[in-house]
Amino acid sequence: MAIVKVAINGYGTIGKRVADAVDAQDDMEVVGVTKTGPSFGCEMAVRKNFDIYCTSDDPEMIRTFDSSPFDCRGGLRDLLAISDVVIDCSPGKMGKENLEKYVEAGIKSIFQGGEKHSLTGLSYTSCANHSENFGAESTRVVSCNTTGLSRTLVPLYEHCGSLKVECTMIRRAADPGDSKKGPINAIKPVLKVPSHHGPDVMTVKPEIEINSLAVAVPTTIMHLHAIIADLPEGHGLSTESIIEMWKETPRVIVMNGEGNRITTTAEVMEMARDIGRKWGDLHEIFVWEDGVRLIGNRLYYFQAIHQESDVIPENIDCIRALMKIEENWENSVKKTDEAIARYYNI
Repeated sequence: MAIVKVAINGYGTIGKRVADAVDAQDDMEVVGVTKTGPSFGCEMAVRKNFDIYCTSDDPEMIRTFDSSPFDCRGGLRDLLAISDVVIDCSPGKMGKENLEKYVEAGIKSIFQGGEKHSLTGLSYTSCANHSENFGAESTRVVSCNTTGLSRTLVPLYEHCGSLKVECTMIRRAADPGDSKKGPINAIKPVLKVPSHHGPDVMTVKPEIEINSLAVAVPTTIMHLHAIIADLPEGHGLSTESIIEMWKETPRVIVMNGEGNRITTTAEVMEMARDIGRKWGDLHEIFVWEDGVRLIGNRLYYFQAIHQESDVIPENIDCIRALMKIEENWENSVKKTDEAIARYYNI
């Protein structure tokens, strides 16, 4: 089987993580990453032996690399010419322009959740619609919040056959490395009601009826979801069986908060660092076992989302779907996660 050649357009918060995840696999390789100009990010790419390209084809922007120690191999068009698929990790709202470039180059493309579903008409998360993306030309991996909601709601839906959900997204105001916005000394409601997060789940699993509200709070480390799910009559589940279901679900961690003294998002992030995760990342969704309760047909629970990393392995599985490498989503997830664990020696 030929190794899939992957371009990473945008080597920033998401791009550098996706590049590592691709590099960890044995059925794909990073053929290049893009930067707008010389920066420390280029140094990190060099250390990984990733070839550097400019995000632009403008000769003047490419020439900014001439006075730097970094060898720029060319512009975006040059990178696309040697690639099978591009992972677009560029800032949001550039999708339409970039998609035109990818179509012109004749290669497949994967966007991130900062772009709207309408850009590609197709969205992806492994547990919900891997097969629907099999062989597609372009898609987008849904956002960190939508990925997190899908991880716990899809197995519930598959057991019950129907699901009605109301949830509140308690969102970090900025990322840890973000100096352009935040910190904020406020709690900021998202006044567009419902927020996009819940309905976005329906782009990958339209059978789940879901709405959401969102607020931004002065923290940078994680999002938190407060979820209420109404199960159908005769669901046959209990609090304990739901917890066991999630413990068997890929990319979900269920832990007792009080028993493990992990009752806050700060302590969840500390745990991720303690177990040796690079950048303190947590690809899994964290569910507090003692915060789960089923009363009749109504389920209440909390979960935490590491906004910088839960979508990273999803990009790898998405590559396998688009490139028709692995049709079974669970097989892909297992392969992806085991390869990343070996790569980071964790």
